Amino acid sequence: MDSLGQDEQQPVWTVVATDIGPLLLAATRAGLVNVVFHATEPVRDQALARLASRLGAAPVEDAASPLLAEAIRQLAAYFAGELRDFRLPLDWSLITGFNRQVLRELASTVPYGAVVGYGELAGRVGQPGAAQAVGMAMGSNPLPVVVPCHRVVERDGGIGGFGGGLETKRKLLALEGVLPEPLF
Repeated sequence: MDSLGQDEQQPVWTVVATDIGPLLLAATRAGLVNVVFHATEPVRDQALARLASRLGAAPVEDAASPLLAEAIRQLAAYFAGELRDFRLPLDWSLITGFNRQVLRELASTVPYGAVVGYGELAGRVGQPGAAQAVGMAMGSNPLPVVVPCHRVVERDGGIGGFGGGLETKRKLLALEGVLPEPLF
């Protein structure tokens, strides 16, 4: 236990207001572990229960935690148009195998303001026929925005699906200058 009586392995969380709505951020000692879109109370409660189950410890709300401070600062800078590359420690423990491989490739090779097709990303990880599996990996991304699954689009120019909703994906792509600002 630390000086506050909190278990050092216990994850912490907070909800931050952003231009795309409230985001739940959760972190462990290893780094940011989860970002959840549309973090209203029911969504938040479901996400926290899932995190407790997956991490083996119930997350504790702590907006002032040093484990979250840099993620909060960098997300605010990103939405203000002042940050293009997140430089955060990430805890990849919520994702494994092919999905982790694809998300790490995405995070390290698709920069701000660029997009990549599902099939192209599949090819980059040595699985050229796995475009649908890449789509599934994007849907299971526990760290959206920071690991930029919004930058993965369809080959024909469509924006594809998005766990945070298509309006959210359009807003993120518009912020990065890939799409014109949404009209809604």
